[in-house]
Amino acid sequence: MKHIVKILGLLVTISAIWIGLLQASIVSSSYAWLLPVYLIILLGCYGLFMVGVGLMFFPTCPQESHLLQKDIAEAKDFLKRKGIDVNSD
Repeated sequence: MKHIVKILGLLVTISAIWIGLLQASIVSSSYAWLLPVYLIILLGCYGLFMVGVGLMFFPTCPQESHLLQKDIAEAKDFLKRKGIDVNSD
């Protein structure tokens, strides 16, 4: 619930700044109407950047790999006991 309040507060703040720019004529009216579009494009670029950074620094977990291989072996043994062929050759 707190996260929703933060997002709504941010949206209200951005909307107030945008309406203020439209009313005060600090920025040309033709540019001020495009600010929401620029904001959406900027948020998209930020999202892509964060995904790229996350992929570059993706952690490797060798201990988790060993646990996963152990779980796979246990599952194969269980299925073999039930009479299901799980040979992946």
